[in-house]
Amino acid sequence: VARLAAARGYDVLCLGRRPGPIGRHVPWDAARELPDLAGADAVVHLAAAVGDPRPGRRAEAAFRAVNVDGTARLLRAATGRPVVWVSSASVYRPGPYPAPVGEEHPADGQRSAYGRTKAAGERLALAAGAVALRPRAVYGEGDRHLLPRLGRVVRGGRAWLPGPDVAMSLTAVENLAAACLAALEWPGGVYNIADERPYRRDEVFARALRVPVRHVPAGLARAVAAVSPTLTRYAVDQITDGMVLELGRARARGYRPERTLADYLV
Repeated sequence: VARLAAARGYDVLCLGRRPGPIGRHVPWDAARELPDLAGADAVVHLAAAVGDPRPGRRAEAAFRAVNVDGTARLLRAATGRPVVWVSSASVYRPGPYPAPVGEEHPADGQRSAYGRTKAAGERLALAAGAVALRPRAVYGEGDRHLLPRLGRVVRGGRAWLPGPDVAMSLTAVENLAAACLAALEWPGGVYNIADERPYRRDEVFARALRVPVRHVPAGLARAVAAVSPTLTRYAVDQITDGMVLELGRARARGYRPERTLADYLV
């Protein structure tokens, strides 16, 4: 987002614990401090606690400190400025999803601290009139979560996936970055963001990991998740529920995603 903004002529301030790739660094710990937005005309908020920890009060509190309390601090400091708040498709009620998921789909019943606290933070952002973008499974340069998570299913030179093949939306980071800047001009509300077309899950794993795919019963995977210290029900849901995002609302505002997974798998 910072690089694209600079390329388009914006003066960039990067708030966070670490400097951004470009622009002036303004130190901010989202879990503790009110951000200094002096000189900012508009805000794109991407700070978040991410991951899939085992359930518990400690994890919930750590995620809430950033995703909910940090959002409240950001919104207080941003009063009077346009805000684009990057949410997540993880706020949607768990599937399976027999049809594409539109923004009106219920955002409750989340099975992870990440999903619950992102949904709570999003409610604050929407109440303040912000634009909330809901991407799914962001991949590309800078990804420290999606591809490492995909690699956990590899055993014995094969990718072992629960349940049958399903369609799923993914989001190239360039598509999300472009949406973030465009959305500074959009009316407040929720917008799904993803690549132009969904992908087949098994093909994604086979091509990204360069190994053949094999299937195990989804029920078995969920039973293992109930007792495993590393596998969670949320992780199983992500690759069995077949979430395809409906993009009509963003398209109506001119959203035209240009990058696809094929651009990375050459």
